[in-house]
Amino acid sequence: MTRKLLPSDYHMHTHNSGDSTAPMKDMIESAISCSLSEICFTEHMDLDFPITESVPEGTFTLDIPSYTRELFSYKEEYKEKISIKYGIELGLQTQIVKENTQILADNNFDFVIGSIHLLDHADPFYPDMWEGRDEEDIIRRYFVATLENIKAFTDFDVLGHLDYIVRYTPTKGAGYSYNKYKDEIDAILTCLAENGKGLDLNTKSLTRGGSQPNPNSEILKRFNELGGRIITFGSDAHNPEEVAGCFDKAREIALNCGFDSYYTFDKREPLANPL
Repeated sequence: MTRKLLPSDYHMHTHNSGDSTAPMKDMIESAISCSLSEICFTEHMDLDFPITESVPEGTFTLDIPSYTRELFSYKEEYKEKISIKYGIELGLQTQIVKENTQILADNNFDFVIGSIHLLDHADPFYPDMWEGRDEEDIIRRYFVATLENIKAFTDFDVLGHLDYIVRYTPTKGAGYSYNKYKDEIDAILTCLAENGKGLDLNTKSLTRGGSQPNPNSEILKRFNELGGRIITFGSDAHNPEEVAGCFDKAREIALNCGFDSYYTFDKREPLANPL
């Protein structure tokens, strides 16, 4: 029996993102070696990101012209081997809605991930954000802030790694579950489903040894129950070794959660593909 192709990888970063040094060519070659038929680069654009010693000003401000030139050059070079789509991962904050709206008006992206990387203008990646604070309360407030952001800014295609913050809790997510935050999460999922938005089934945690993707399987199942249909597969790879990471496992999770299709995009239009 012929092995079924892996889903397209729709969450990838290169040296154009402030937290990666990966050459775009290497990421493309890795995708081809995984027999992927299509990929989408989604470089970071996180305006008004807090400046620290380790995150200098402009780290997450994407040089869109440079990124665009490079991507379309490789798109042409590799057109016989793989389809390369033009995407972006926008950091969502309510005070930059106007700026994010203008970025999308000025550029013809195929696909847009909307992600919430910050809470109260602080990055949960750093331990000092958690010091002296209640972990459960912060997670709950993150979900509340997520809903506020996706209501304030709606011009995105999928919500990135919904329970992303759990990756960085002091307990590494011990005791975290969908049921503990059901009301807040259901409000997010309902908003997405009712507005035709999707979820980024993000495999980074799986690739790095975790047992669940972001969002976890309980959330994915609930999204399907609430009428959500659009999911994309994203490795969130920042290096060639993680391209399409754990996609076989992620496909099984998606099927078990009730999905029979995943989506790719062309000029912001979703296209269903069988799992």
